[in-house]
Amino acid sequence: MNPIDQGPVKTGRPETIKAVPVRHPGRWAGAVVVALLAAMLIHALVTNPAFQWSVVSDTLFNDQILHGLLVTLELTALAMVMGVVGGIILAVMRLSPNPLLSGVAWVYIWVFRGTPVLVQLVFWNFLAAIWPNLSIGIPFGPEFVSGSTNTLIPVFVAALLGLGLNEAAYMAEIVRGGLQSVSEGQTEAAHALGMSRFQTMKRIVLPQAMRVIIPPTGNETISMLKTSSLASVIALEELYQAGHNIFSRTFQTIPVLIAVSIWYLVLTSILTVGQYYIERHYARGANRTLPPTPLQRLRGMFTGRRKPATTHDVVPGLEGGGHL
Repeated sequence: MNPIDQGPVKTGRPETIKAVPVRHPGRWAGAVVVALLAAMLIHALVTNPAFQWSVVSDTLFNDQILHGLLVTLELTALAMVMGVVGGIILAVMRLSPNPLLSGVAWVYIWVFRGTPVLVQLVFWNFLAAIWPNLSIGIPFGPEFVSGSTNTLIPVFVAALLGLGLNEAAYMAEIVRGGLQSVSEGQTEAAHALGMSRFQTMKRIVLPQAMRVIIPPTGNETISMLKTSSLASVIALEELYQAGHNIFSRTFQTIPVLIAVSIWYLVLTSILTVGQYYIERHYARGANRTLPPTPLQRLRGMFTGRRKPATTHDVVPGLEGGGHL
C-alpha cells in the first residue's frame, strides 16, 4: 500500500499504550477453593481435642526424643558417608576394564539392591548366629585377634552396616550414571592436552558429573533420614523408637507421633535447603544465568525489581540482551 494512502504522518512521540492485564477467573476460583479447604484443615487441627497439642509441645523437647533425634542424625550421617565412599569404589570397579572387578561390583549391587533393607538390618543384628566369633589372622591359618560377634557388632553398628552397605549399592549406580554422562570426547581431548587420568577425572569429568550426581544423592540423604526408622526393628532407640517407647507407656499415640513427624519434617526441610544450594553451586558451569534463590524472589516481590533472567528465557547466541 502506498504510504500516501494512510493519511498524514504523525510526528512526535506515540501515545502511551494502555495495556489491560489478562483476567484469570478460573485461577481465582481455584484459589478460593484451596483457601477454603486450608481453612477447614486448620480448624480441624486446632479444635479437635484428640490432637492434644499440649502433649505434642511437651513431647517435642522430651529428653528421650532428643536423644533419639541425636542417634538418628548420627546414624544418617555415618550411613551416608559409608554409602558415598562405597558407592564411588563400586562405580569405579563397575567401569573398570578388568572383568573380575566389574563382576564383583555387579554381584554386590545385585545382592544389596535385590534384598529388602529390613532383612539386611535383621541379618547384621543376628550375625552371631552364623559366626559367634570374629577373628583376624592368616586365611586357613592361625588367628591373631578374635572376639565375640555380639561385642564387636552392637546394635548401632549392625544398623550402620545394614543401612550403609545397602546405600553403597544405590550410590554406585548414581555415581556410575554421573560419570557416564560426560562424553568420552572430553576425556580424549584432556588426554591429548597431556593431562593424566587423575587430572582428567578431577578437572574435567567430576565437575560435570557432579551436576548429575548431586540431586539423587540429596534425595538418598533425605530417604536415609527416614529409612533409619527401620532400625527400630532391632531395638535401636532412634527417633521413631524413642517415640514408640513413650506412647507405649503413656498411650498417647497420636500426639507423640505428631511430635516425631514434626522433627522429621524439620530435618528434611533443612536437608532440602542444603541440597538446593549445592545444586545451584554445581550448576554454575552449565547455565549462563542462575535462577534467583527464594530469598531473591521474595526481595524482588517487595522491592518491585524484575527477577534475573534464567536459562529458559535467554536466546542462545544473544547473551547480554537477547531475552525473550
